[in-house]
Amino acid sequence: MNSTRIYALFLRQMYLIRDNPTRFVQIFGWSFFDILLWGFLSSYLTALGGGTQFTPLFLGAIVVWNFAIRVMHGSATAFFEDVWARNFLNIFASPVTIEEYLTSLVATAIVTAVLGIAVMMVLVYFVFGVSVFMYGWLLWFFLLILFISGTALGILSIAIVLRFGPSAEWFVWPIPEFVAPFIGVLYPVSVLPSWVQQFSRLLPPTYVFEGARATVLGYGYDIRLLIFGFGLSIVYLVLSYLFFKRVYARAVRGGLIARYSAESV
Repeated sequence: MNSTRIYALFLRQMYLIRDNPTRFVQIFGWSFFDILLWGFLSSYLTALGGGTQFTPLFLGAIVVWNFAIRVMHGSATAFFEDVWARNFLNIFASPVTIEEYLTSLVATAIVTAVLGIAVMMVLVYFVFGVSVFMYGWLLWFFLLILFISGTALGILSIAIVLRFGPSAEWFVWPIPEFVAPFIGVLYPVSVLPSWVQQFSRLLPPTYVFEGARATVLGYGYDIRLLIFGFGLSIVYLVLSYLFFKRVYARAVRGGLIARYSAESV
């Protein structure tokens, strides 16, 4: 891969974000309202009594989950920019390879996700008195697994739109909401039906949120489960990449790339 071409594609996305206020605001917008909603709700639940501090339980989980969402949406949105601008064909008429293109999208997602989580960390600390550093050194392990998982979801999202056309964009945005109930972002997986729990164990973020909850409540958590979750996230990343390659090859063979535009596929 050519690092100069990757940097050029990445720089183009940074210019688009810098010069487009709506694109810049969306990095923080949904996260901001998520924090307010769950922050005030958890404060209310804590005030009801029972001895459980819901605020760190809920807000810590919301912050790290939003990091994965921002990674996924960051790479998908960067791809959509080329679709909306009808620039997709121009890119692949150049010497840019598909690996370089995907790497630039992931690099863009890293920047937007880091900006998003930084703002969220400041907000939850100064408004609700919660620090995600309560997870200790495990925080970095949590974020690594969620980053890889978010990247896999982002590549899968791009493949879906490439396969079914721009009208399939609406499939992409609800993906985190579809995944969230099964990974126990706000509640332990044990409350789910037994057959659903089996499915949950196949999703890497499950091990993140089970570990995060155990850490906050002081129960301790088996690090081997996190290592398993990390390995599982790598498997999904590879599978999503192979799926994307297959869809891209089919699009090239069928002439879809040449016809690709925001209006017709």
